[in-house]
Amino acid sequence: MDALVAVCPDLGVANDYDELGLHPMSWVKPEYSRSSVDKAGRTYVDGQASAEEREMALAIINNWRSSHSYPLNALQAVIRNKVAKVDADPTVAQRIKRLPSIRHKLERFEGMKLSRMQDIGGCRAVLSSVDAVEELVSFYKTKSRMKHQLIREDPYIRAPKETGYRGVHLVYRYEGQPDWDGLKIEIQVRSRLQHAWATAVETVGAFTQQALKSSLGSDDWLRFFALMSSALALREQTPLVPGTPEDAGALTNELRSAVKKLKVIERLKGYGTTLQYVEKTMEGVKGGHLFLLDLDLDTQELTLWDFENAVQAVEQYEALERAIVDQSNRDAVLVQVESITALQRAYPNYFLDTTAFVDSVEAAIA
Repeated sequence: MDALVAVCPDLGVANDYDELGLHPMSWVKPEYSRSSVDKAGRTYVDGQASAEEREMALAIINNWRSSHSYPLNALQAVIRNKVAKVDADPTVAQRIKRLPSIRHKLERFEGMKLSRMQDIGGCRAVLSSVDAVEELVSFYKTKSRMKHQLIREDPYIRAPKETGYRGVHLVYRYEGQPDWDGLKIEIQVRSRLQHAWATAVETVGAFTQQALKSSLGSDDWLRFFALMSSALALREQTPLVPGTPEDAGALTNELRSAVKKLKVIERLKGYGTTLQYVEKTMEGVKGGHLFLLDLDLDTQELTLWDFENAVQAVEQYEALERAIVDQSNRDAVLVQVESITALQRAYPNYFLDTTAFVDSVEAAIA
């Protein structure tokens, strides 16, 4: 689950933030050299670093994260304009990578440099079908007039990961404004079934305290998600996940066994009944533009605050993130939305909503 999500109205770049009281001149710019950013990343995961060193490192990291907001917003505006032409009911979201996600990546990959992470700024488009996904990707690869440079493509639909993750990732190097030139933005494009799978992985991982998203945790759960991804691939007529049965009957039989052993349907439906507090909190929401969400899995509560001022929202978000940095059972995210419905569709894992995924599991084993 990643931070600063934005599901914005189809407005110009300046208008999106003018509406929040944030003038375009207020976009955060990188204030530190890349070598300083990399040093801050190393300090942040160094258990021997002093409190003062970690505090300075965090200030540098927060500036580096925030500086990706301008190029991220520029690319998502282009995507939003095109996506409506290839899909009748798309969901578009953008986020800046959360501190826990940055820390995990730095710790997991030896030699990883913060300045080289390609997904600090990420935009996601969820479309109704694989055909729509491939049409959008084809447009950006062959017909788009964007001046930003495509530097990497990961075609995880035609070449799915062994974990079962499927989707297409396009990494762009931003070009346009000197202050932000060279920053990298990742675009993820998924079908709704692929999105339901990916967010279910995060929900189960959160409840079981396992990094399933990173292929770490229970072999049984990892195998189930690989099998389920292949079952969805059959529905979407795309390549199966490596290492799963190629025969449809064998795949279904193994999937049924995994669902029964793990009590998948019962567990996932149970997760969805734990968050009644969300509905009570949302009764007071009057259509604000910015929301801060705090998911506490111990109390099974999701608390929401709404903001009219973007600067105040960012300040409170950073304060909350610092306060819960050592609590693996807490997850915070700052969100900009056009509607609560759009938020729930883009990030159902924050609402512990696995309804779409449960429906697909039941269909797969029927």
